[in-house]
Amino acid sequence: MSKTSPGRFFEDYQVGQVIRHAIPRTIAEGERALYHALYPARHALYSSDEFAVDCGLDGSPMDDLLAFHVVFGKTVPDISLNAIANLGYAEGRWLRPVWPGDTLRAESEVIGLRENSNGKSGIVWVRTRGLNQMGDAVLEYVRWAMVRKRDPAAPAPETVVPDLAKVVAAQDLVVPEGLDFSRYDFDLAGEPHRWGDYEIGETIDHVDGVTVEEAEHMLATRLWQNTAKVHFDATIREDGKRLIYGGHVISMARALSFNGLANAQVMVALNAGAHANPCHAGDTIRAWSEVLDKAPTDAPGIGAIRLRLVAHKGAAGELPLRDQAGAYAPEVLLDLDYWALIPL
Repeated sequence: MSKTSPGRFFEDYQVGQVIRHAIPRTIAEGERALYHALYPARHALYSSDEFAVDCGLDGSPMDDLLAFHVVFGKTVPDISLNAIANLGYAEGRWLRPVWPGDTLRAESEVIGLRENSNGKSGIVWVRTRGLNQMGDAVLEYVRWAMVRKRDPAAPAPETVVPDLAKVVAAQDLVVPEGLDFSRYDFDLAGEPHRWGDYEIGETIDHVDGVTVEEAEHMLATRLWQNTAKVHFDATIREDGKRLIYGGHVISMARALSFNGLANAQVMVALNAGAHANPCHAGDTIRAWSEVLDKAPTDAPGIGAIRLRLVAHKGAAGELPLRDQAGAYAPEVLLDLDYWALIPL
């Protein structure tokens, strides 16, 4: 009997199945520095202990997306090792900050299955929770991936497609305990724009672009112990190209959004997300945002802003999204809908 594992295939999943993912990870302070080296991340709350203390926290927490990547990486060997693509996200919430020294692990429940018409693959929906060393949930989200079948002749499971909320309700957003923007220092944060300066429907071109290289995306993906074959093995895909981890594109776009949204400090919910087209080494990522909604919170000096973040590989100044037929334009890499906290 082989001691190695080829990973799960589509026919290995059952609705209601709960998977406790292996290899908890303790997050060290050096991971923050490496994250900021991989991406042009500059949000002040995650860069400065002093700034974070002035905002009511005990110190600077780890970047929200860093925590997301660690938890996501735990799930890959069990959920998407044999995935063709990660397709989307919904009902995501950050529930408490992650601090240097925290140990994160993950659990997932299979909540949906649907075989594709070609009989060679299917869609798997899972709800994942990231837990710290005390067993407290730090984040939760739903994602779905297209996973290969081991045997195309294997019978299809009963189709179950979960009914997912399109948006996390504003009243369900979790503001980190103690966070207070009533004495927020706009000079140190880098921009003067506050909650009231943004209008629903406003579009912000984040101006800058970053060309992605093979080494950096593989370094990032290894850092989070994401073992999906499509990110490392060029023979897995018919085009002979490694697929850049979608989370790498998310973090790059979020970092680029600093220019125009420097004060959207804390990601608190992930409403929806789609990796619209593949990203490969040599692509130059640009980003723009649209303000979708705004809501007050009960926390001092803090408002919530709902944003669509679009990453694309189009020309500078171009804001593509969909073609005339309504499909994503070929330049679009990411369409992400999230809530963030911003000073009033």
